[in-house]
Amino acid sequence: MRRMLIANAAALVLAGCATASGDGRGTAASAELNLSSGSSAGRATISERDGAVRLRVEATGLAPGVHGIHIHSVGRCDPPDFTTAGPHLNPAGRQHGRDNPQGMHQGDLPNLTVGTDGRGSIDALVPGATSAAALLDADGSAIVIHAAPDDYRTDPSGNSGARIACGVLAAG
Repeated sequence: MRRMLIANAAALVLAGCATASGDGRGTAASAELNLSSGSSAGRATISERDGAVRLRVEATGLAPGVHGIHIHSVGRCDPPDFTTAGPHLNPAGRQHGRDNPQGMHQGDLPNLTVGTDGRGSIDALVPGATSAAALLDADGSAIVIHAAPDDYRTDPSGNSGARIACGVLAAG
């Protein structure tokens, strides 16, 4: 009985060590997302595995519907319009969108669908990223959620509308 208790306790300790990314490698960066009012809009995490960078976003408190979401090139999120986050992350100088023959930016991501409960999530690979280090450069990066869907084509922002939520990526 004592061995079973010890084994169960060890399993609980190991389960508590699981990472937010679920890949066993840890979270390389994360961001608390906020609306311009300062209210929480969820959390984003970046993890690395096998030469790829994965972004997971759990959004809350948003209007139902489809929203563009991107990685922006500057780690600043000054309300109310979050323009301090700069343009989309685009180190290769490409045009916007996976459907654009001259695209896509490294910061281009799939749209975020938000349900009637105000919640939505995505789990996507960051295009062309092999490590989180580029996202954590001297001026950082931000995750920005937009009011409208990304059309995956129109340069520079996919006609995704106003910036409604933002979070600065920070290591760990």
